[in-house]
Amino acid sequence: MSRQSRNFGRIWVLVAVMVVLVGTTITAPRANAMSSRLSKVIGGTVDVNTNLAYQNAAAAGTGMILNSGGEVLTNNHVIRGATTIKVQDIDNGHTYTATVVGYDVAADVAVLRLNGASGLKVVPIGNSTSVKVGAKVTAIGNANGAGGTPSSADCSVTALKQAIVAADELGGTSERLTGLIETNCTLQPGQSGGPLVDSVGKVIGMNTAASSNYAFMNGGSKAFAIPINAATSIAKQIVAGHFSGNVHRGATAFLGVQVTSSGYFKDGGYFAGALVVGIVPASPAQKQGLGYGDVITVLNGRSITSAAVITNVLLAASPGMKVGLSWVDKFGATHRASITLASGPPQ
Repeated sequence: MSRQSRNFGRIWVLVAVMVVLVGTTITAPRANAMSSRLSKVIGGTVDVNTNLAYQNAAAAGTGMILNSGGEVLTNNHVIRGATTIKVQDIDNGHTYTATVVGYDVAADVAVLRLNGASGLKVVPIGNSTSVKVGAKVTAIGNANGAGGTPSSADCSVTALKQAIVAADELGGTSERLTGLIETNCTLQPGQSGGPLVDSVGKVIGMNTAASSNYAFMNGGSKAFAIPINAATSIAKQIVAGHFSGNVHRGATAFLGVQVTSSGYFKDGGYFAGALVVGIVPASPAQKQGLGYGDVITVLNGRSITSAAVITNVLLAASPGMKVGLSWVDKFGATHRASITLASGPPQ
C-alpha cells in the first residue's frame, strides 16, 4: 500500500487499537439546507454501518437506494469483512438490518437489501456517458461517519476513463479499477459508496475512496468515482441473479485466515504462497491447526502464489464444501488436510 495515498472511504474504529487516519483532514462543509438540486439525491442516500467482528473493528460508509423495496448500491470495500450491517435511511430516519445480495470485488460494487423496507425514496440516476471533463459536480456522503444529513463537496471532473490500483491491508489483496471518473473533490472517510451528482441533480457516479486499510496505490490527491452506468449494470445482474465473470451472489465461503502475499524458503529455493498473519477463533483454519507464520501453498487444488488467489478460490467455492489444503509451517514442515469451508462475511 502506498503511504502517499489519501485515506478516504469507510472509517475503521478498532476496539483494541486506535487507528490514525492519515491524509487530508479538511472537512467538507455540512449543509444545513440542501439546494433543490440535491434534495432528491439526499432523500435516496443512506448511511452504511458495519461490524467486523473478525477484525475487532467497525466501519462506516455510504449507499444509494436503487428501488423503493430497499435495494442499496455501495462499494464492495464498504461491506468487505462485515459480520453485520446496519443501514440508516436519511429520509425517514429508520435503521434497517441489511443483507448482502451480491458483490463484484474487481469492480468494487456491492448490493445490499434492507430487511423490512418499503416505500423508500430512490436516487435519481443519470447517464455517465454524457459526462465531460470540466463539468461541475458534487460529491455527497457520510463524511467521517457522522451520520444524518450528509456532507457535500462541490468540485469538477478533471479526467475520464482513469485506472487506479487499490490495496486492502486486511485482505492482503489489491484490485485495478478502470474506467473511473476523476475529480478534484475533497473526500473524507465514510464517503465511499456515495453519489457523485451532476449540475441538474442526477447521479452520474459512485464515489470510490480509500480508508485506513483500503488505499489507492497511485493517484495522489485525486478523487475517483465509478461511472453510474457501469455500477448499476452490475447491480442489475446481482439483483436478477443473471451474472457472469467476477460477480458473487449469496453466502461466501470462509476459511478463517488473514493472509498477506509472501513465501518461504525450503531446500535452497524460494516458493511463493500466502503467509498467515491472523486466525479467526473456532474457524475451519484454526480447527485444522493452522497458525501464525504458516504459509498456505494449495487450496482446492489450486497453487496459492499470493493472497489474492485465496480470495479468488473462496469466491468460486461455497460454504460446506470440502477442499484440500496444503501449507508449510514456520519450521519448514509440509502439511496436507481436507477442510470444510464455513459461511463467512463478504470478501
